[in-house]
Amino acid sequence: MVPMLQGESSSVTSSPLQVFSMMSLSPSLGSPYPWLREMKSEERGLYLIHLLLTCANHVAAGSLGNANIALEQISQLACPDGDTMQRIAAYFTEALADRILKAWPGLHKALNSTRMTLVSEEILVRKLYFEMFPFLKVAVVLTNQAIIEAMEGEKMVHVIDLNASEPAQWVALIQALSARPEGPPHLRITGIHQQKEVLDQMAHRLTEEAEKLDLPFQFNPIVSKIESLDIEKLRVKTGEALAISSVLQLHPLLASDDELQRNRSPLASRNLNGIHLQRALQVNQGSFGELLERDMVNRYSPSPDSTSSSPLSLTASVSIDSFLTSLWGLSPKLMVVMEQNSNHNGSTLMERLLESLYSYAALFDCLESTISRTSLERVKVEKMLFGEEIKNIIACEGAERKERHEKLEKWIQRLDFVGFGTVPLSYYGMLQAKRLLQGYGCDGYKMKEENGCVVICWQDRPLFSISAWRCRK
Repeated sequence: MVPMLQGESSSVTSSPLQVFSMMSLSPSLGSPYPWLREMKSEERGLYLIHLLLTCANHVAAGSLGNANIALEQISQLACPDGDTMQRIAAYFTEALADRILKAWPGLHKALNSTRMTLVSEEILVRKLYFEMFPFLKVAVVLTNQAIIEAMEGEKMVHVIDLNASEPAQWVALIQALSARPEGPPHLRITGIHQQKEVLDQMAHRLTEEAEKLDLPFQFNPIVSKIESLDIEKLRVKTGEALAISSVLQLHPLLASDDELQRNRSPLASRNLNGIHLQRALQVNQGSFGELLERDMVNRYSPSPDSTSSSPLSLTASVSIDSFLTSLWGLSPKLMVVMEQNSNHNGSTLMERLLESLYSYAALFDCLESTISRTSLERVKVEKMLFGEEIKNIIACEGAERKERHEKLEKWIQRLDFVGFGTVPLSYYGMLQAKRLLQGYGCDGYKMKEENGCVVICWQDRPLFSISAWRCRK
C-alpha cells in the first residue's frame, strides 16, 4: 500500500481519489488494470495529479523504488498529444525522471550526450510562441508606447534590449518614431543575445526598415548571457535618452542566490509534502486548471509559505541587486520589465511542483482552447519551451536552475530597493493592449492593473507582469 504521509487523513471522502490513494502501487501494476484506460478525462486528470504528487514525494524522500513504480503508472496514462492533463503530466513525469537520473551523473550525461538543439529550431519555437500567445505582443505594445511617450522631444534615443530576439517590436518602434510630428530622433538599439545568428538577423531587419523610412539608426550587437554581461559594452553616451527593455530576463540572475535561500529541516519538508498531497486528494471536479484551483487555492494558501520559501534577502541578494544597480547607474529615463508572475523559486521540490502545476496548467489550457491537439507547432512549443522550463524547475538545483520565476511584488521590492521608482503605464498603451487581447479570438485572456503595473491572466490565473520604472535619484 502507499504509505500514509504525515498530515494525510483517512477522513478524505469527497473525491474519487479516496479510492486511488488506497490503491496498491506494487510492481504488479506494471500492466495496469484495464479500467485505468477507460477513465473519463476528469477522473484520469485527478488520478494523474495524485500520481504526480505521490511520485514527487517519493523522489524528494529518496524512495526511488516507489518513485519508479509511480512513474510506470503515470506513463500508462500520460501522453504528449492527449488532453491538457495528459500532456502536462508527460512533461512533469519526464522532469521527475530527469531529477532521479541526476543522482548518477555518468548515466545522465551518457543519455543526454547526443541531445542538441539547432539555433534555427530555437528561433522557430520562439516565433511560434510569439504567434500562439498574446503575452509578448502585449509587452511589445505597452513597452513601445511607454518609450514613445517618455522620449517625446528627445533627439538622441538609445534603447537597450536585454533579450534581442524579436525584431517585430523594434520595427514597430522605428515606424512610430519616424512619424513623430517633431521629426524622428537618432535611434540606437543595443541588442543582447547569446546567439550571434539571432543578432545578425535583427540587425539586418532593423537597418532595412530604418533606411526605408529615412530614420538615422545604429544597431549595437552584444553576444552575451545576461549573467556575464559587461555593462561597459552597452556604450551609453552623454546626451542620449536611455530606455531599457527586459523581457523575461531577470529571473535567471536569482540562481546565484540559491545558497542564501532558507533551508527547511527534513522533518518540516516531510510534513509540508504530506499536507500538499492530502489537499491535492480533495480536488473533485472541473477542467485541469480548475482541478488545481478549486481546492488548492482555497485550502493550500501559497502566500505565507511561498514567501518564506524564497525569501527576498535584500541585503544578501548580491547578483540580482548588483545587476539592477548597474542598470540604475546608467540613469535610464525608462525601464520596462516583463516577468512570469509565478512562484517557481521555492526551496523544496513539492512547493515548486505545485506552483508550476498551477501556472503551466493555465498555459497548456490556453493552447487547448485555441489550437488543435494534433498541431505539430503546438507540440514543438510544449516540448521545446514549456517542457524544458518544467524540467529546469523540477530537475535542477543550485546555479543550474535558471527558471526561478517570482511574483510581481518581489520584483517591485527589488527594484525599489536599488533606487527605481514605478512609472504608470501609458493609458493609450493599456487601451491598445486590451483591444489586442479582446481581438485574440478567446475570452480566457484577461488583463488587470496591480500596484500601477499590468498583470496578464488566463481566466483568473495571473501569468505575466509588466511594469515600468525610472531612476529615483
